[in-house]
Amino acid sequence: MSIETRRIGQTEIEVTTIGLGGAFLGRATPEEAGPVVDAAWDGGVRYFDTAPLYGMGSSEQRDGAALSPRPRNEFVLSTKIGRLLVPGADGKLEVQYDYSADGVRASFEASLERLGLDRVDILLCHDIDVWTHHEGQPAIYEAARTGALRALTEMRRDGVIGAWGLGVNEWQVCDRLLEEFEPDCFLLAGRFTLLEQEPLEAFLPRCVDRGVSVVIGGPYNSGLLANATREKARYDYKPVDDKRWERAQRIRAICDAHGVDIRAAALQYPLRHPAVASVIPGAKSVAEVTANLELVAAPIPDTLWDELDAAELAPRV
Repeated sequence: MSIETRRIGQTEIEVTTIGLGGAFLGRATPEEAGPVVDAAWDGGVRYFDTAPLYGMGSSEQRDGAALSPRPRNEFVLSTKIGRLLVPGADGKLEVQYDYSADGVRASFEASLERLGLDRVDILLCHDIDVWTHHEGQPAIYEAARTGALRALTEMRRDGVIGAWGLGVNEWQVCDRLLEEFEPDCFLLAGRFTLLEQEPLEAFLPRCVDRGVSVVIGGPYNSGLLANATREKARYDYKPVDDKRWERAQRIRAICDAHGVDIRAAALQYPLRHPAVASVIPGAKSVAEVTANLELVAAPIPDTLWDELDAAELAPRV
């Protein structure tokens, strides 16, 4: 299966419009993870995202084991910095936040070792948002501004990495970064989806103007747009509230009326915006990988987007 590719920012890096998010791989055994990555590869996926946080390094190990036999110039890999994995008092690994320049390089070297690869294409500064750090976020941002973000800029300049940006759960910190740095991309989880579109007004147009790409993580909003049963649905990894559940059901009803699987609309809607390079749903089985590949390619009539727009549920893009 051939999948369209789009360029990351103004770099030479091109990613498939659907990638594979690596959070589940951190919870999977090698026997479970390998077939998932293989199925994505066989389906034409050539963009894989991971992070030290996912499974305390296990996701990087699983991705690396599955990808290392593949030709290195045929896939794009992104991972993240900001959390060092260090031995705790009980001997188990624990997270140590470190957004210093030295922390970036230590995290990067550890990631390369876990991956078993010679390079990372895209390196993302992970979770410097209010969503993660709450009232401590201003200090975290300042540490990153004077340390990690400058180091990432230097690593790109020196050819150590091909591109850099943020991997976060809110668009506002990305918008601020655009005022101070020249990133290539943002991995934005859950904030530009079929359910919510706040970044449409100013942030995404600014990305287009600046030539900065956006990768959409969590396109199903933690499962809310993928589950018809409320007990299984989540929003931001928590049980969904009434307001968002009702909004999702209104979207689902319109999709159903057009004979469209809501999951197909959820994957394809962000890709309609020129700033968006890829969507990267996770998958915990070969069946989910196969389903995602079918859904992202499913035909959707223009009338669906028109009706969602008219109902003020998802502005047409």
